[in-house]
Amino acid sequence: MKRSIVLILSFFFVAWFRFETVKAQEFKFAFLTDMHVHSDSTLSQVDRRLRSLPSQVELILSGGDNVDIDNLKTAELSHGEQRLKQLKDLFDRTKKTYHVAIGNHDRLPGNLRNGKNDFAIFEKTFGQTYYTFEHKGWKFIVLNSVETKDNHYVIGEQQLLWLQDLVKNTAKDQPLVIISHVPFLSVYYPVLEGRYTAADTFMNQKLVFDLFKEHSLKLVLQGHMHLYEEIKVKDVQFITAGAVSGNWWHGNFEGTAPGHLEVDVNGKDFSWKYVK
Repeated sequence: MKRSIVLILSFFFVAWFRFETVKAQEFKFAFLTDMHVHSDSTLSQVDRRLRSLPSQVELILSGGDNVDIDNLKTAELSHGEQRLKQLKDLFDRTKKTYHVAIGNHDRLPGNLRNGKNDFAIFEKTFGQTYYTFEHKGWKFIVLNSVETKDNHYVIGEQQLLWLQDLVKNTAKDQPLVIISHVPFLSVYYPVLEGRYTAADTFMNQKLVFDLFKEHSLKLVLQGHMHLYEEIKVKDVQFITAGAVSGNWWHGNFEGTAPGHLEVDVNGKDFSWKYVK
């Protein structure tokens, strides 16, 4: 009987410990997306932006399309790999914690992809293409939203299983941030072309979003569009954070200046600004 009671108490202690969250604290982080590094000049401009970040920034996040690789010829791939390593060196020099998401331009060129090697160069430099980490009580979930199915972006089956397990084992009150290169939500096409399309959102975004119905998803950070957007749905703030490269290093894109996002976290609340 005593042994049964001990086992029951041990189970509840483990369950409590598993779901007990660290108290959310104050911190500041920067989100830089769509850098599209392709030359010494563009790498230098990214370097200047990283150097300009406030000292209070503790955490740097990349939203993907870090280096233009997918448009390279086979003989040029070594240059793309070198650019990724140079970019990593820039992040390392900041002496700040950083985490990098993958974008569609970070993949191998289309004629070389076979569904298994698509992300090989990125993985060689930055590691896994989807993962999670925690910072001062907040959980960050970095997705690989540039997997494809039927010529559409998608969160693939293996990644989805990983995500379902992650959500299941996350405390419901822990504040969450998702980083996804391809948006969950965007009004890019309605605003710029007057039409609706699924071309630049990943196809199972509702399925993924619904996983968080009973959790404290606070913020979704997106890239890909080079347009600055703020959309709030079901108390979740979606921000498509423009692009460091602006109009692919040719000034503003449709009214959005080259820039990055800076987010100030205060407990379970946050505020942000787009820094040009």
